[in-house]
Amino acid sequence: MDTSTFEKKTDINGRMHVSLKHDSAHKHVTGAAEYIDDIPEAAGTLHGALGLSTCPHGEILSIDLDAVKAAPGVVWVFTGRDVPGVNDISPGGRHDEPLLAVTDVQFHGQPIFAVIAETRDAARRAARLAKIEYRPLPHWSDIDGALANEAPLVTEPMTLLRGDPQAEIAKPPHRLKGQMRIGGQEHFYLEGHIAMAIPGEDDEVTVWSSTQHPSEVQHMVGHILGVPANAVTVQTRRMGGGFGGKETQGNQFAALAAIAAKKLKRAVKFRPDRDEDMVMTGKRHDFLIDYDVAYDERGRIHAVDATFAARCGFSSDLSGPVTDRALFHADSSYFYPHVRLTSKPLKTHTVSNTAFRGFGGPQGMLGAERIIEEIAYAVGRDPLDIRKLNFYGQPGSGRDLTPYHQQVQDNIIGRVVEELEQSSDYQARRQAIIEFNRTSRFLRKGIALTPVKFGISFTLTAYNQAGALVHVYSDGSIHLNHGGTEMGQGLNTKVAQVVADCFQVDVDRVKITATTTAKVPNTSATAASSGTDLNGMAAYDAARQIKERLIDFAARCYNVPKEEVEFLPNRVRAGNEIVPFETLVWRAYYDRVQLSAAGFYKTPKIHWDRKAGRGHPFYYFAYGASCTEVTIDTLTGEYLIDRTDILHDVGKSLNPAIDIGQVEGAFVQGMGWLTTEELWWDDKGRLRTHAPSTYKIPLASDRPKIFNVKLAEWSQNAEATIARSKAVGEPPFMLAISVLEALSMAVASVADYRFCPRLDAPATPERVLMAVERLKGLA
Repeated sequence: MDTSTFEKKTDINGRMHVSLKHDSAHKHVTGAAEYIDDIPEAAGTLHGALGLSTCPHGEILSIDLDAVKAAPGVVWVFTGRDVPGVNDISPGGRHDEPLLAVTDVQFHGQPIFAVIAETRDAARRAARLAKIEYRPLPHWSDIDGALANEAPLVTEPMTLLRGDPQAEIAKPPHRLKGQMRIGGQEHFYLEGHIAMAIPGEDDEVTVWSSTQHPSEVQHMVGHILGVPANAVTVQTRRMGGGFGGKETQGNQFAALAAIAAKKLKRAVKFRPDRDEDMVMTGKRHDFLIDYDVAYDERGRIHAVDATFAARCGFSSDLSGPVTDRALFHADSSYFYPHVRLTSKPLKTHTVSNTAFRGFGGPQGMLGAERIIEEIAYAVGRDPLDIRKLNFYGQPGSGRDLTPYHQQVQDNIIGRVVEELEQSSDYQARRQAIIEFNRTSRFLRKGIALTPVKFGISFTLTAYNQAGALVHVYSDGSIHLNHGGTEMGQGLNTKVAQVVADCFQVDVDRVKITATTTAKVPNTSATAASSGTDLNGMAAYDAARQIKERLIDFAARCYNVPKEEVEFLPNRVRAGNEIVPFETLVWRAYYDRVQLSAAGFYKTPKIHWDRKAGRGHPFYYFAYGASCTEVTIDTLTGEYLIDRTDILHDVGKSLNPAIDIGQVEGAFVQGMGWLTTEELWWDDKGRLRTHAPSTYKIPLASDRPKIFNVKLAEWSQNAEATIARSKAVGEPPFMLAISVLEALSMAVASVADYRFCPRLDAPATPERVLMAVERLKGLA
């Protein structure tokens, strides 16, 4: 499609690039927004629950389900042997993730059987009555255990190599080695996983699923039932949060509901309890990063050699792409003249970890910032100075090539950081903090300013496509359906703005309906921050086709050249004649003009050769910077986040209000990952942080006391994205790295900033206190 045409005809009369409220905001706050559990249940709806393993790794010797089957209200109990198709829900096609375990179990909490009963309570009570015997096998639940037991890799590792780091790493005058541990994170959606299936005629079934990837659920349900994709319809109106955890993890609940619905010819719903949800579903990957770095006396990096080991869980899931993306972002915003980065995706006897906002990028970027911090303390300089010294240069500078051999052509990180440094008054505040720390006995402060450079596109090239369907009805109202899913991020609002702008009508004239595989096929997951980029362009393509037909009709109807047909706000001018939009549509309908179109878009320029570690995997980069100030209590390790200033790049924003909300939310979620959210398994392989009582997400009171968030209004995407906007879903998550770095400075003050605290994540008060005591011993 001709994107130049798009750019000439958008940004008119305030339908794009303006702050419009989220289309469901009023429903969210009043409780009127309909989620799957709010849908009126069909007569005779049954409810499902799962029987979970109590062994972290073992052979199943026997299963006695007699008491389960005899429990009140139970209609059916089934195991993996009852799956009509293939007992596998692995998204990567590796066939390593059974829907229900049959011969052995690989983690504590793995589903073994399903109970279908008249009520949800009856199903859950019955599921606890099973008697299962195991032959225990060796198990390990963390990276250290995996390394000690020489655990196999769950998927093929990747190496990025440029230059000759092995030879060059010993040449400069300075070298350091270190290790960093980075914890995982629970998605903790407001709406947990849920699916409801209603059987249809013959082999048909309709599934309502809380999923970011309806087409994958369609594929998995067909795979499990042994039917073609055209027999399965998946619908998703909205999710109460996704964050990546509903890209693959909803597959099992949809498949279980579909099996029971077809078998019993009744509607079936699966909604696990929050504790079960947290035990059964994957999380952000933990990482252990080992790095070896060479640098000169100023602190400029010469060579980096790093290995990124990850706790992946018992099956591959998305661990390959996640650990790949960690390497893609292990440079953060910095140029490494010589570099080797290697992933090590390790098998553990825990639930398989999965996608989470940033998709491995945050872990890779955090490792890079640790390297910068180490160098800064080693040479006795402000970490911000070392960051600036190592930034990527402009194209042609010789400092513009990533470890994966993509040239950074749109680099604005220097300007973003410089503007934030000025607007946040960073230098004066840092000096004041150093003075404060000299005289304060128990309280210490820290400040840090960190950058973000995040690549946008799926690294699986095939996913960079989208479809959309637009109908203009004879009364002038517009129906829009696209392949993206709404999880609270405002995707539907932005895409509606695109279509409204194309026709120059009010946004409330455009109705976006539930995402369904029956309207737009073969959709990609709403992930990788690409929802608006892909679906906005596809929707525009569909609307453009109809608009061109209307222009042709108007020119013919009013006997004027096509160049004299102009779409004005809610009306159309043809020569000297101006008619309401709905009048032109009505007349076009009676002239038998087609008022429906399917749109399509695929991201240009991208390509990737994983085996060679070379290519152009990202269409463009999104940038940002954050400056955070903290205060810690050196007696307890407790801390407060006093102030955060953010400047973030979203290109030419389609909707500044929604984009600022995404930046704020991502920062707070990232802050939780790096400070309070801690996952812990005991020595029996049981997840002990499995509920709000044991797992702490940030509260409203945990947000920075002063929170200044601005968009870089001068930015516009150098690539021809939808109205020159940029993605906003994942990039701002990594702005929270400034919190960890600020805590690190506060800790370092107890030893007069002579040592890098090497503060691991999450930096809980306990870890902060231990780091303080460790540095006191060195002072």
